Amino acid sequence: QVQLVESGGGLVQAGGSLRLSCAASGRTFSTYGMGWFRQAPGKEREFVAAIHWSGGRTQYAHSVEGRFTISRDNAKNTVYLQMNSLIPEDTAVYYCAASRTGLGISTASLYDYWGQGTQVTVSS
Repeated sequence: QVQLVESGGGLVQAGGSLRLSCAASGRTFSTYGMGWFRQAPGKEREFVAAIHWSGGRTQYAHSVEGRFTISRDNAKNTVYLQMNSLIPEDTAVYYCAASRTGLGISTASLYDYWGQGTQVTVSS
């Protein structure tokens, strides 16, 4: 069992930056692929970024590529999402998720554990 707790959300002006963190419980964090997803009001949850268990491979949604960076620190059981050049369209609840496949993948159904989410609001 893995428990995930996100933090770092908040209100920021367009063009600003935020760094989200996701702290995981359990001794097997380093074997999980990790991902970030988001859900805006009235929209379906969508993939944002993912990272392989080793940290060696990452994947991004086209809408955030070049602006967001996912990383992980297996010694701290934490995955991060650095978000730069934020735009109002990035406003959403952001969720981290863990996949027992170990892969950094974009398919939500392949993730086994989910956090409660953290709100990110970007004002224009």
